[in-house]
Amino acid sequence: MKVYKDMNQLPEFNKAVLTIGSFDGVHVGHSQIISQLLEEAANIGGTPILVTFDPHPKKILQNISKPLYILNTPEEKYNLLHQKGINNIVVVPFTKAFAGQPALQYIKDFLVDKFHPHSIIMGYDHRFGKNREGDYKLLEREAAKYHYLVKEIPEQVLQNVTVSSTKIREALLSGDIDKAKEFLGYPYFFSGKVVEGNKLGRTIGYPTANIELTNNEKLIPANGVYAVKVDVQGIFCKGMMNIGVRPTVDGSKRVIEVNIFDFDKNIYRETLTITLQKRLREEQKFNGLDALKAQLAKDKIAALAIH
Repeated sequence: MKVYKDMNQLPEFNKAVLTIGSFDGVHVGHSQIISQLLEEAANIGGTPILVTFDPHPKKILQNISKPLYILNTPEEKYNLLHQKGINNIVVVPFTKAFAGQPALQYIKDFLVDKFHPHSIIMGYDHRFGKNREGDYKLLEREAAKYHYLVKEIPEQVLQNVTVSSTKIREALLSGDIDKAKEFLGYPYFFSGKVVEGNKLGRTIGYPTANIELTNNEKLIPANGVYAVKVDVQGIFCKGMMNIGVRPTVDGSKRVIEVNIFDFDKNIYRETLTITLQKRLREEQKFNGLDALKAQLAKDKIAALAIH
């Protein structure tokens, strides 16, 4: 896999076949676009190229009062795309200046001069250029001049992309891990570094690794207790995780704590990848640590049954 981030250092691609989008989540809707891209490139012996953006265009173009939480960090997205067969990823540094190019300039200076495309795969509703004046019809009008073909992504596929992205976020924020997995096509995951906690878990027989996200823009699911798989230095372990404020001990800060089963190594400052398997219950306040300990024993049994 090659990831190109410098627009001035792109190679001469052989019969470039392009598709362009944010591809946050790399979910089942995106998979249909990727399949079309790979098929078109294979038919002509060309090079499939996926063009994406960093940061997410909405972060630059929309006045969002709340943070824009993403389903994948850039590195996660590139790896997921590679798993689906994409070997050439071009990451465009998305700025207001880039978005503000007149549409005809975007076609000539960006699409044609940078890629010399054989084919461009685009949705009928794709917009580009200043004031979003560029569209599929403009690309078609300019196709003969610049000697490229325009291929349309079916409307149903585009609807699936939009619906999937929205439903994935809604599902994760409500704790519906099963629905999120259905639309993603894989279990949701995130990574974080193990940091110092208050070590309360040790005192009740459930030591936890406190996780600090490696990317604060990553969407974290609803508070609650989850059965999880934990990648520790390339070794996959079973465990359970709590996301929340720990009301039993009068906590106020939202934290992520993972209890890794049958594990006693020192992993402070290590980066763990946590994959969600099932939400076991909501976070709740118990009448003291003994009651909490009793519930954690039940949670572990439930988590092991899931695993």
